Amino acid sequence: MKRQTEHEAVSHEFAPVFDKNSKILILGTFPSVKSREQKFYYGHPQNRFWKVMARLTESEVPQTIEEKKTLLLEHGIAVWDVIASCEIVGSSDSSIRNVVPADLNEILSQCDIRAIYANGGTAKKLYEKYSLKVTGRRIIGLPSTSPANAAYTVDRLMEYWGVIKENF
Repeated sequence: MKRQTEHEAVSHEFAPVFDKNSKILILGTFPSVKSREQKFYYGHPQNRFWKVMARLTESEVPQTIEEKKTLLLEHGIAVWDVIASCEIVGSSDSSIRNVVPADLNEILSQCDIRAIYANGGTAKKLYEKYSLKVTGRRIIGLPSTSPANAAYTVDRLMEYWGVIKENF
């Protein structure tokens, strides 16, 4: 597979996961190439997001998109991304430019969200730049579950991500 080296204009093509019972909102930056191919969140097989969610909720690691949605919704967790569209090279968060932020009020107006968490530093930074003024809600940064964040094992991620349980 040829590595992408040029910016590509892309739009988020799948809906946020939430329902009226969602209490926690987890925001990523923008879907990876693998996630865009699968049309669902955290689709790269090496991303630890679903392992972390399973540990947090004391559940089995979900395999299908339907199982993933069920796991999130049964535990009051909403998932979306900070960016609606941008220019990006492959899956590289550091290459993101020309950002159009997602309209987070779609979730915030329909749910009693107690806390907003960022999956990684770039998601936090972009939320603070584009969304904080609109939502007026602070975001809590957590280490990225991305395979690019190789310094963090699942156990180490859990040391930080465990804070989410306070809002279940």
